[in-house]
Amino acid sequence: MNPNIPGIEQLKEIALPAPVSYAPQTWGWWVLLSLLVSTALITAARRYWQWRRDRYRREALVRLAQLQLRSDDLSALRELPELLKRTALSMPNTVPVGARLARDADGAVLQVNRVIVHRGQALLPQGPAALGKEDWQTFLQQHSKQPLPTDFSQQLAQLAYAPDATLQALPPEQRQQLFDTCKHWIEHHHVAA
Repeated sequence: MNPNIPGIEQLKEIALPAPVSYAPQTWGWWVLLSLLVSTALITAARRYWQWRRDRYRREALVRLAQLQLRSDDLSALRELPELLKRTALSMPNTVPVGARLARDADGAVLQVNRVIVHRGQALLPQGPAALGKEDWQTFLQQHSKQPLPTDFSQQLAQLAYAPDATLQALPPEQRQQLFDTCKHWIEHHHVAA
């Protein structure tokens, strides 16, 4: 054996290099990372806010689906106009009845039988609850992204006030069309931001 050959006892472990860091090495990458994180947080917060804001829409669609399952029942047809009105009242940024109350010179609110009185002049309440006939049709049309039937508010009034015999005489296609129009309006109506 050659004495110059080192033995296994003399071997030393090789030193490994320092591990590579995954942290960005320059400030530009830190800026890009912070922009990405803040964009993700803002997007998530906005979607959550929209999801909470559209709760009334989801609840109305669930109720509409329940009504559509019993579309042969007259009470289900009679509830359609009420459902649309409740949905319109629940919309964000619509003024509920009596929200704009008039005040006299002393600052006292004057309201008599849902008609607001201000300095001797009667003011009608604001918001969808006070709308009827052509005004209701206009409101529905203004908040719809696609055109509604021109007599949609009249059809809703017929559902609410017509005798039972008239509603029983409605053909199934017309009933389905009413449910489809209501569903389309609830799903796609525009809400002012």
